[in-house]
Amino acid sequence: MDLFDLRGKVAIVTGGNGGIGLGMAMGLARAGASIVIVGRNSEKSAEAARTIHEQTKVPVRTVTADLAISEQVDWVPEQVLEHFGRIDILFNNAGINIRKPPQDLDEVDWRYVLDINLTSAFLLSKAVYPSLKSAGGGKIINIGSMTSVFGASFAAAYATSKGGIVQLTKSLALAWAPDNIQVNAILPGWFDTELTEKARTEIPGLHERVLARIPAGRWAKPADMAGTAIWLASTASDYVTGVAIPVDGGYLAML
Repeated sequence: MDLFDLRGKVAIVTGGNGGIGLGMAMGLARAGASIVIVGRNSEKSAEAARTIHEQTKVPVRTVTADLAISEQVDWVPEQVLEHFGRIDILFNNAGINIRKPPQDLDEVDWRYVLDINLTSAFLLSKAVYPSLKSAGGGKIINIGSMTSVFGASFAAAYATSKGGIVQLTKSLALAWAPDNIQVNAILPGWFDTELTEKARTEIPGLHERVLARIPAGRWAKPADMAGTAIWLASTASDYVTGVAIPVDGGYLAML
């Protein structure tokens, strides 16, 4: 028995059309899972789906939804069940950041970041719960951040949402353990993505400061998420729940 075999499983990856989301989706597909990419940009999602299918030959579908709108969150599992008839794995990866000092962050910005990064993870987890329970179990993986641990003077709403992701993970893990649903979080370190490329242009010296603290000596690539994603989505992690795992090249361990 291959503990990491995901053939026959259906995995939803929100924000799976780019960055670490695409890296995770590709890894899950290589392990055999059918993939559902959820994103706001239908063209970008379609291109990601083509890339995954061409390289892995697994079925890949897309669902276009704005996860800041609760009605559209509920629509996601409906679309997945209509096409695949089952849901086994959920990756709550969708996220945005608005970089402003807290005194310049208005309530609209604050709520928008929390709605997408945190509230949508709760609502989508709740929406897929009946399917996971009826299947006899499943996996939910929430994507946190280094700011789940550290504060961020330039991203108060983002850091708050990612701190909340860890506590949501623990709470769901405790509530749903009797249903054989494992809920865990991944805390990505500094990945070379579109999101962090923008941060490096907005925050002088960020690239050099980050690199100096990473014992692995490099920024991460999206593909570096694949192994941990596969493990947490597979039967190999059936006795692991309620934890937050850094994938950061040693960043958190560094003084």
